[in-house]
Amino acid sequence: MTKLFIARLTGAEGERPLVTVRAAAEGEARLFLEAAFPDDVVAEIAEPGAWVSDADTGTEAGDVREHPGVTWQAPTSHAD
Repeated sequence: MTKLFIARLTGAEGERPLVTVRAAAEGEARLFLEAAFPDDVVAEIAEPGAWVSDADTGTEAGDVREHPGVTWQAPTSHAD
């Protein structure tokens, strides 16, 4: 079963829009991102918390999607 991860990637042209990836774990998500964007740096990766989107985020392991117009915002914890 896969989980959704969100990522902030930076490269020579600056920061990419928000990127989502489906993977079993964070390490696997990082590998998929590095393969999809070999010239960029994975600056942050996290489970999305309460982030919701009406965009297609894929369903299969390795589904990497860029979301134009959406910028990185670190997930917030709801724990007190």
